[in-house]
Amino acid sequence: MSFALVVNGHAHQIAEDGQTPLLWVLRDTLHLTGTKYGCGIAQCGACTVHVDGQPMRSCSLPLEAAAGSQIITIEAVEGREADALRAAWVRRDVPQCGFCQSGQLMSAVALLRVKAVPTDDDIDRAMSGNICRCATYNRIRAAIHDAAGSSPSQAKTA
Repeated sequence: MSFALVVNGHAHQIAEDGQTPLLWVLRDTLHLTGTKYGCGIAQCGACTVHVDGQPMRSCSLPLEAAAGSQIITIEAVEGREADALRAAWVRRDVPQCGFCQSGQLMSAVALLRVKAVPTDDDIDRAMSGNICRCATYNRIRAAIHDAAGSSPSQAKTA
């Protein structure tokens, strides 16, 4: 069977089993390797992509469920939020090993698109499904505040 996908603005016909996880289609068929495999059970967030604007775990999303959706991966995420986050990530020296970073950034972009000035609680909720084995959570939170143009104390009163 063949499934229609739009990934990073490009239409694709994918001839794979409908139960194939979207992650493997992205990595193995489309050669978009920025999306990482971490746990395979949607618990770590390394495989996060945007599906119709929502952050989703591509390791547990079957191809047939993703068909017809607009999919954006780390290779093509753009806009004010993405640019601000990338700059803040560098400024705060967030990555250590870097393995989780594409998923972290995709989740953070989604957060800032719905909550321009998030509180610490907003950030903790939005990022709770993203595991960083290097434990850079404080830098991740600070970088999200930087990208939003707020400090944690400003966000708490907003």
